[in-house]
Amino acid sequence: MTPAARLQAAIEILDTIAAAARGGGAPADAILAEAMRARRYAGSKDRRAIRGHVYDAIRAVRSAPESGRAAMLALVDGDPALTALFDGSSYGPAPIAPGEPRADTGLAAQALVDLFDPLVEDGEGEAMLARAPLDLRANRLKADRDALAALFPDGEPIAGAADGWRLPPETAAVQHPAYTDGFFEVQDAASQYAAAAIEAAPGQAVVDLCAGGGGKTLAIASLTGNDADILACDTNRARLQQLPPRADRAGATRIETRLLNPGQEQAMLADWQGRAARVFVDAPCSGSGTWRRSPELRWRLTPARLDRHLADQAKLLDIGADLVAPGGKILYAVCSIIAREGRAQVDEFLNRHPGWTTDTSCLPAGIGRAAGGGFLLTPAHDGCDGFFLARLTAPC
Repeated sequence: MTPAARLQAAIEILDTIAAAARGGGAPADAILAEAMRARRYAGSKDRRAIRGHVYDAIRAVRSAPESGRAAMLALVDGDPALTALFDGSSYGPAPIAPGEPRADTGLAAQALVDLFDPLVEDGEGEAMLARAPLDLRANRLKADRDALAALFPDGEPIAGAADGWRLPPETAAVQHPAYTDGFFEVQDAASQYAAAAIEAAPGQAVVDLCAGGGGKTLAIASLTGNDADILACDTNRARLQQLPPRADRAGATRIETRLLNPGQEQAMLADWQGRAARVFVDAPCSGSGTWRRSPELRWRLTPARLDRHLADQAKLLDIGADLVAPGGKILYAVCSIIAREGRAQVDEFLNRHPGWTTDTSCLPAGIGRAAGGGFLLTPAHDGCDGFFLARLTAPC
């Protein structure tokens, strides 16, 4: 493919991504993968160039653009090499017309920025959209961080994460045989901090209420030396089915999975009511803390979608409260920097559940900032995904 043809392919893919963002369709990575399958003639260099154009535009444009061309035109000012590719050649984009509109650039639409937690500072935007490093977590059942250092000497320890090892972006770590052998998992530092913050101990009964594919479930199994009874739940069958083979690879043998029917969670968890020493509520959220990895998420969030997330978070916290034994703890976590999903959600929970308290410290020194009844982590301040977490203690 010519450079101009690569650019036109990126514009067409951006059209699909923008439409999917507005309509709640497939994520950008899935759309890009499907587009590449349809362009079997594209070589590896072509694919890298197309992907680079697509994500450069997504990171630059603050909300879903009217067209992929408008998104790409937002990048041309000050970039003569990119401007030259709008040459009208075969398979390339048409020349730029005078005054042709560009999509708006910036961190996000102002209405969305206004929802951020007050701790999010004006200068954090660059870090929130920068390419994320690849963070690994050593599986204590088979390895430790020193083993990761020997396997990947170009990395570095993650501050405050005892099992964490950080590599440059897009390192092909999962292609290493040690991954197949269960020595490590790919897991952002924020998720590692959250799994440790629940302070699960050997011999305890633990519920991961929104386990998904099981990343934090496996982290808890590792931290407890495979000596805690863990119930991993989710309403998404496809995601939950990923956990058993991952647990087998990790050597985590005390994890039970349970698929829950939406709206019937409490009845389906009746045998665990009042039993759990720890409940992890990694609730569905806006994903506003993960824009480094999925920058198109800021194109997707609408007031209606946020309201649905808020309702789900409150419901899951209430379900978790029913599962906790007297004196037990909930670890509430969302990969969000929106105040209503973080500090406000915790305040509302405490109003609904008299006698519950929040822990004043559950993170390593220097990690996170106090945000109401919990803690906020951001890419600029903590070098990890944006996250809110709070540890809540039930009355005895």
